[in-house]
Amino acid sequence: MKILEVCCADIESVRAAKAGGADRIELCSGLECGGLTPSLGLIRKAIEIMPGAVNVLIRPRSGDFLYSPAELDVIEEDIRVATAAGATGIVFGALTPSGDLDTAVLGRMIAISRPASFTLHRAFDVVRDPLSALDQAIALGVDRILTSGCCPDALSGAEMLSRLHARAGGRLKILAGAGINSNNVCRILELGRPDEIHASCKTSINSGMDFRNPSVSMGTPGSDEYARSGTSEVFVRELSNLIHNYPL
Repeated sequence: MKILEVCCADIESVRAAKAGGADRIELCSGLECGGLTPSLGLIRKAIEIMPGAVNVLIRPRSGDFLYSPAELDVIEEDIRVATAAGATGIVFGALTPSGDLDTAVLGRMIAISRPASFTLHRAFDVVRDPLSALDQAIALGVDRILTSGCCPDALSGAEMLSRLHARAGGRLKILAGAGINSNNVCRILELGRPDEIHASCKTSINSGMDFRNPSVSMGTPGSDEYARSGTSEVFVRELSNLIHNYPL
């Protein structure tokens, strides 16, 4: 059976993912910028809901994946905190200025993460040479790579996903992600042959506030403070049914 991992950035999304049939969640915050490290409180509460099925994204800021020594110290501490809280896995990636995997940094963080599993996230999608990076990830002991096939979305990257899957030969898992939904997941499974599927199953959630001041924004000027994205239990269930019933 194929595995469905759902990306969640708040506690209600974790509940929705579980109710919809997700096998595992990737827990983060800041989905609007591609995901950031979640709080310890969120990690602990998510593990209460889905024990043994919570992978935690470790990313201290938005932007590139070239980290300073000070940032790496923060990353190391975040990994230790997440694994001590009971995280099943760690999700992280780091690159060199030349666009290669930073194998020294990754080796350090993998060692700190154990015995939790280690997912190399979509930093992989912006490497200079994906096939060489795959070989490096295997040598490092990475358990899975989250990738869109180095394309804007997993469907357009299906050919590369298939190449990565074949080259990996079962030595690590290919976790396809980016733009996956119930309308395209079967095509992605057919063409890309990934081992696992990653999706956000996002929906817009309206605020329960009665009084609203639309002239004030807390973030980007003009942003809507009275709507947010969250995980849809319905979307998770639709995707789960398709994935779990897909013929191997």
